[in-house]
Amino acid sequence: MSGMDSSSVASTLLMGMTRWEQTRVAVMVPGLKMMVWVCLAMSVMLFVERVYMGMVIVLVRLFGVSNPKKRYKWEPLKHDDDVELGSSTYPTVLVQIPMYNEIEVYKLSIGAACGLSWPSDRIIIQVLDDSTDPLIKEMVLTECKRWESKGINIKYEIRENRRGYKAGALKEGMKHPYVHLCDYVAIFDADFQPHPNFLLQTVPFLIHNPQLALIQARWTFVNADECLMTRMQEMSLDYHFKVEQEVGSSTYAFFGFNGTAGVWRVSALNEAGGWKDRTTVEDMDLAVRASLNGWKFLYLGDLQVKNELPSTFKAYRYQQHRWSCGPANLFRKTAMEIIRNEKVSMWKKLYVIYSFFFVRKIIAHVVTFVFYCVVLPATALVPEVEVPKWGAVYIPSIITLLNAAGTPRSKLSDLFPLLFKVDLTVTVQTVFFFSFLFWSCRSLHLLVFWVLFENVMSMHRTKATLIGLLEAGTANEWVVTEKLGDALKTKSGGEAPKKQRVTIIERIYLLELAFGAYLFICGCYDLAFGKNQYFIYLFLQSLAFFIAGFGYVGVFVSNSS
Repeated sequence: MSGMDSSSVASTLLMGMTRWEQTRVAVMVPGLKMMVWVCLAMSVMLFVERVYMGMVIVLVRLFGVSNPKKRYKWEPLKHDDDVELGSSTYPTVLVQIPMYNEIEVYKLSIGAACGLSWPSDRIIIQVLDDSTDPLIKEMVLTECKRWESKGINIKYEIRENRRGYKAGALKEGMKHPYVHLCDYVAIFDADFQPHPNFLLQTVPFLIHNPQLALIQARWTFVNADECLMTRMQEMSLDYHFKVEQEVGSSTYAFFGFNGTAGVWRVSALNEAGGWKDRTTVEDMDLAVRASLNGWKFLYLGDLQVKNELPSTFKAYRYQQHRWSCGPANLFRKTAMEIIRNEKVSMWKKLYVIYSFFFVRKIIAHVVTFVFYCVVLPATALVPEVEVPKWGAVYIPSIITLLNAAGTPRSKLSDLFPLLFKVDLTVTVQTVFFFSFLFWSCRSLHLLVFWVLFENVMSMHRTKATLIGLLEAGTANEWVVTEKLGDALKTKSGGEAPKKQRVTIIERIYLLELAFGAYLFICGCYDLAFGKNQYFIYLFLQSLAFFIAGFGYVGVFVSNSS
């Protein structure tokens, strides 16, 4: 009897395995193969885009196109010697500082704005305070009054509600009567600290070049070395500013306004329809509309404005959700507007739709997560599906190195005179160039950590991108990025923040843990039965997800504090 039971169980298991094999061959294999080729196609699109931008940035540096003073007229503003005229030769500039419960950094931004070098009768500082905490509002008002007592023309503006979030605040700020006196408007978020010569470097471009609507400065970060997470953020943002913004400015005079550290021509802003709150990227929305009206933008890579990176994982996740969801949602709402526009060339429309939006804002997020965190691990479980080595190894490696080249110790332009004036063979020039490239990447030793962390974050970016494209529930959710100001306090001689005890529940992120478990299972299966030897990557990537899932990323601040 027991023998019959054993054979029955064995036959049942055999039938189950047979059914699994049939299901896998009939359903999973074709579906996974199709996903692999779709992901490979997206990888090639991203690869071509990265190589294109790399080639453009090399040519820009080589021929000096990146020097804005060679492309646009720039003359320093001079104070008129005529006593009656005084500072009348200077245009009136509005400086807007939108803020929301910015208790840690409000003094920094207000102080930096009030310290800008510009005639006092030709500048208006406008603090747009949407704070909901009465104590913080009182502190900000007191700080404004303090600067007003020093002779600064500073306005403290509040509104009854937060409708439209930042876009709504900026829009309301432009309605005040004194704004009609202003020719240009500079915008700084609450943690930004412009150098005193910021307006002296930017406004002359707008004065002497009537086709320019926007001057955008580069961001630098005061707390980049605070933790490994902020260091990796710096790597990603350095590539954005040093490559993406530079390429857009040098080729099509178009790039996405970063929402801060920039100066707009008021007439161009108004002509484009002003601030709109239809997405969470009101800055990019305005830039697209102004560009479709024929206005040009200029990026100044040598003009740097200090600010703070989010140093808590929670704050960074919220920020990345907004930065990924907003562009996708904007693409959904403006694609047809761009196509039907008749004021710009077909090439510029193609650049904005395909390169700027589709590849960088959608494909880049989706392929990183779907291919390297879902499809590639799944092929370890389904050995009938193979990924070509060029797609699994070569393309992502080259893309990673191109991204790393965006954080150099020194300018590549310093290398070109030596390379092309010295009588060297092409081979030696090439070897020398890539040797310098590797030496110059101060983030090269962080590449593995950066790749693993970016893959973790790609999960949130892909989720946010799909929410934006489908305009789902949280498409217009705006959570203000938390600023701690700790690095600045420590540097300025204040006390370092005290470490606080936190519970494990406050650290847990279930989605990260779930994907960590999935990747670990795939890695174990590949180690035991696979032939692709993906298990090394899968174990490392699962470890990265587990570390993030248990909250051991960035600085942690207890919710109970």
